Amino acid sequence: MPAIEFTAKPTRPGRSALHPDFSEHLIRRVVYRFYERVRADAELAPIFGRRIAPADWPAHLERMTDFWSSVLLMSGRYKGKPLPAHQRISEARPDHFERWLALFCETVKGECRAEAAAIFIDRAERIAQSLQLAMFYSPGSARPSSPLRGDAK
Repeated sequence: MPAIEFTAKPTRPGRSALHPDFSEHLIRRVVYRFYERVRADAELAPIFGRRIAPADWPAHLERMTDFWSSVLLMSGRYKGKPLPAHQRISEARPDHFERWLALFCETVKGECRAEAAAIFIDRAERIAQSLQLAMFYSPGSARPSSPLRGDAK
């Protein structure tokens, strides 16, 4: 894993962070520590390993840092389309999203103060729900449930 470099990248003019604790430094730390956990996770590591070659991890980490910077700092740096990228993962299942979200929440809670963590996690849950609905929901079937949203039986 490459060393974490912390370079400040400005927020778009006229935009402000969703919480004063959010910074490029914090986002980068969360992203790098989270993906360290993903790469060590028995369930998720094989999925990511089939799609991201070792030499491509630095670019992926930068892309994810840009994504979260855009979400939390309104930086506008992320220009990708997350849905098509996730739809190409043929073996993805809702329980993979649950595992991803559980690891993400644990990481965020370990790196952020409570109020900032709650905002970070709220955005992650909304994004995960949106991706899951787009990937797994079909009209006429029951809405996918998630124990992380509190609607599982």
